[in-house]
Amino acid sequence: MKPFLVTLAVLLLFFQVTPGSIEKCWNFRGSCRDECLKNKKVYVFCMSGKLCCLKPKDQPHLPQHTKN
Repeated sequence: MKPFLVTLAVLLLFFQVTPGSIEKCWNFRGSCRDECLKNKKVYVFCMSGKLCCLKPKDQPHLPQHTKN
């Protein structure tokens, strides 16, 4: 049982420290980056201050305000 717990602890640490993991945003549809890829657009900012990059199909459709 003890080797199993040690192995489990090591695996959990490995998944926490994996480099290149990307912070997710907007209900896990976007990714937080310093710059968005060409096919993605910025909609909101992440908690870390980075840009929340979303594909256009995942962005919310906001009503257009028209002047009267």
